[in-house]
Parts: sequence; C-alpha cells; structure tokens
Amino acid sequence: MVNMHFSTLRVARRLTLVLLTWSVFNLCASAQTSSASPANSRDFIVAVVDALPITNHDVRLRAAQIRTQLTQQGRVIPSASALMREALERLINEKALLQFAKESGADTEISEANSGNNLSTSAAADDKQEQREQMILQRLTERHVPGRIKVSDAEIDLGIRDRQATQTNVADVELAHILIAVPENASASEVAALQSKANSVLARLKSGASFAEVAKEMSDSAERDKGGLMGVRPFDRYPTLFVEASQSLRVGDLSAVISSGAGFHILKLVSKRNNNVMTVTETRVRHILLRPSSQLSQAAARAQLAEYRRLVDSGRADFAKLAVDHSQDASANNGGDLGWVGPGMFVPEFEQAMRQLAIGQISDPTVSRFGVHLIQVLARRDAALSEREMRDIVRNSLRDKKFDETYQLWVQEVRGRAYVEYRDPPL
Repeated sequence: MVNMHFSTLRVARRLTLVLLTWSVFNLCASAQTSSASPANSRDFIVAVVDALPITNHDVRLRAAQIRTQLTQQGRVIPSASALMREALERLINEKALLQFAKESGADTEISEANSGNNLSTSAAADDKQEQREQMILQRLTERHVPGRIKVSDAEIDLGIRDRQATQTNVADVELAHILIAVPENASASEVAALQSKANSVLARLKSGASFAEVAKEMSDSAERDKGGLMGVRPFDRYPTLFVEASQSLRVGDLSAVISSGAGFHILKLVSKRNNNVMTVTETRVRHILLRPSSQLSQAAARAQLAEYRRLVDSGRADFAKLAVDHSQDASANNGGDLGWVGPGMFVPEFEQAMRQLAIGQISDPTVSRFGVHLIQVLARRDAALSEREMRDIVRNSLRDKKFDETYQLWVQEVRGRAYVEYRDPPL
C-alpha cells in the first residue's frame, strides 16, 4: 500500500514536471526541424531539476565563467568536455538549492525585500534575476552551513600541539656589552692599540672586575650608563654578530673580543630564559565592505571600490570617511577599523589578501563569501597569546578548513532530495 502510494505520487510529480517545463521545451525546440538533432539547434534543454530547466546556453555561459575564474587564478584549464560537465553539475546544484530556498521561505524573503525594484529592459531583468539568485544562495549558505561545522576540544588541543611543535622557541636573553670604538679613518697602528686596549679590558673582567663598573669607565657604547646592559629580548633580536659570539655561552660567561666595523666588543651573558609562550603576528586592519544585491552587482561593487582606492591613493578622499559613508557592516561606525587581529580570525579570501599588504597599502577589491572588500593594513606587531586566544585562533582556523567540505556535503544532501533528469548532453 505504501509502495503504491509512493508510486502514484512519483507519477503525478513527473507529470507536473513535464507540464511545467513543456513551454520552455517548445521554445527551445522551435528552432529545430523534424530531422534536426540537438547539436544543430540554437538551444535545447540538457537537464531538469524539479520544475527548473537547464539549457545548453546556460551551461555554455557557466563554462565560460569557470574558464575565466581559473585563468585569473593561474590554474590549469580542463578540457572543453570536462569544463562543460563541471558547469552542468554546478548548475544542477544551484537549481536544487534554489528549489530548497523556495520551500524554506528564503525565496519569498528575498522577493519581499526587493519588491520595489522594477527593471524595464529584458537584459536588466535577466541581470536582476541572476543577482537575486546569487543573493538567495549566499543567504542559504550563511544560514545552513556554519551551524553544521563542529570543532571538538580534542581537535583544538591537537591543533595547538601542532603549532607548538612547528614554532621555534627563541630564548629571552640579556647581554651586557662593552665597546672599544675604532674611528672610521683610524690607521693600522691606532687599530692595533685599540685592540690591545680591548684585550686588557677583557683581562680585567676575567680577573673579577665588575662588568658594570668597567663598562661605565671604558665602554663607548650607548649602554655604558646602564653598566652595558642591553635589556631582555629574544635572542634573534640581537645583532647576528652578537648571537654567533654568545650562543654557546652559559649565564655569567664572557665572550672573546669580537671585531666589527664599529670597533671591538666584549659581551657577557647576564640571563637566559627559555620562551615557551606562543606568539603570533597581529595585524591592525580596516576595510570597506559592499554586499552585492539586486541594486549592486558584484562587478559594480568591484568597480566602486576600485574608484574609492584611486581617490584615497590620490589624496582626494579619506579611507575612514568612505567607510563611515559606504561600508555595509558594523565596522562602518569606526571608520572600517577591525582592530588588532591574529591569524585565522577572517575568512581565507580576506586573510590572504591582508597578509600580502604592506603597512599602509590598500588592496584591490577582494571578493569573499560576505561580499567585496577594500582592505588597508594599518600596523603589525608580534603578540604573546593567552591560552584562550590560542584556542580561539585554532578553532577559527579549523572551522575555515572544514567550511568547503561541510558546504559540499550540505549541497549533496539538498540535491539528493531533488528530482534530477538528464536529457541531451551539453555541446
């Protein structure tokens, strides 16, 4: 009984689909003669997803878009047939998602939000419909994908251990320094005399003289008034010459006399502490965000942001003022300022563009899943991370890595509920 009921519904659904797509099919078939094949026609239906037809023209347009994207990204272009198959599968997925949007009410929500925008020409109407569909797909993704991404505490712990294993732990050290300066145009005899002076100073230190007192008396360095102390800092922040001369010293040891273009140096390792605190490079960044809509296509948003960049670069506009006036997110009130952020806090598209910028530089318009951004880096700094901050960074990084996989699984789930009929292959 259940099987009969299901079979009846299936037949009724199929008849409904045939009736709904018949008019479109007739339009496509009208250009064909009774003996013509699809290959000789101007257009024809290649697939139907529920009541939504996909034509050969649709597939060719999408294949051209994919080719352009791959070219811009410097990636390998597949064969023409593979490109057409990829375009068809993407269109099928999109049609299934659009049907799901209609069933879930997102379709109506978008329509009501843009009900007053009537475009007069056919081309404009087609463009509006495409933009509307892209808005629906974006809204569906934002609504259904993030909540499906799960990151466990065990995964975060493993991610932190992996980062700690790859981070070079540089010890914090303090060196004390005595410099016997050599004048720029010193003669060979003068250099020899100054080297002898440095050797005498080293001998005094080895005999037990106070390094601080000798530094104040004999050193020509900027640190002489501090007893030669150079301050605690990571080992790799010292001059390479000093690192090489002192890396094998134990605390309290003295280096040999070191020669450089400035003169003769004597170093003492005052303290050394292994640094197990994880650090990251934080970026102070601001942006202007435009969200494509039925009134603003992605291409128009890119062009508008490119103009903003030209205005700022030429000094005719202020970035913060443009952000206040035009940015379409909560940072607008702060001139687009997103504050200090560590790695993994933004979506990969945004973060990749941000990392490539020098301080003060403005990016080209950058597309992400949230819209189109104009990005400017204001400053960078190295910062130690608390345990909570480290966990947040690793969690966000793992969520970004899982996004594409979760999105594809969700799309396949939605597609699995749709009726898909393949017809003539695209050409």
